[in-house]
Amino acid sequence: MSCTGGILAGGAASRFGGAPKGLERVSGRRIIDRVASALREVSDDLLLIANAEDAATWLPGVRTAADVRPGLGALGGLHAALAHADSDVLLVAWDMPFVSAALLGELRRIGDGGADESHHALSFVTKADVVIPESDGSRRGVEPMCAWYSRRCLPAVERTLDAGDLRVIGFHDHVTVQRLPIVRVRDFGDPARLFSNVNTREELAALGGVGSAAGSPRG
Repeated sequence: MSCTGGILAGGAASRFGGAPKGLERVSGRRIIDRVASALREVSDDLLLIANAEDAATWLPGVRTAADVRPGLGALGGLHAALAHADSDVLLVAWDMPFVSAALLGELRRIGDGGADESHHALSFVTKADVVIPESDGSRRGVEPMCAWYSRRCLPAVERTLDAGDLRVIGFHDHVTVQRLPIVRVRDFGDPARLFSNVNTREELAALGGVGSAAGSPRG
């Protein structure tokens, strides 16, 4: 089964002054490059979902596509990824500098129907539509911007958008969702670090980022 690594570059970034925060650098490397590198290890190809006019220059050689239904937030971005991909999707927001390839690989493995291989007594649904990690730092208790989604989710996502529900987990009641428990997430690192994202300049600085994305070359 093939899997597309989807990088979601969306949002107004109002708390970041409107700048493209994924082009900022953490420890000398652009966040978008960090995300792309992690996804390349565990997916078959990459897809960048972005609406900016210059988005195609951000990751040369990576297919770029815009929202099919613009202005509908993160759920609209997920919809675009599922609509444009030819496979299931490992979706990661472009402002998560420390996402782990090992964690992403585990999400894909479970989504592909793999059984649990850890020492924990867990049982996974064989044909989950969504495999999503739990997080003790998210108000939702899960991380929908770092998750695996089957293409089977697309109709449910479309119905949810049609109903005006823009919650990124608004369609979960209509599909089969498998959570990766927090105890398993911790096997891959500190969840607070794995799922840290950049919303403000202060958060960027706290994560080791400096400088501005303006004129930032690839690398």
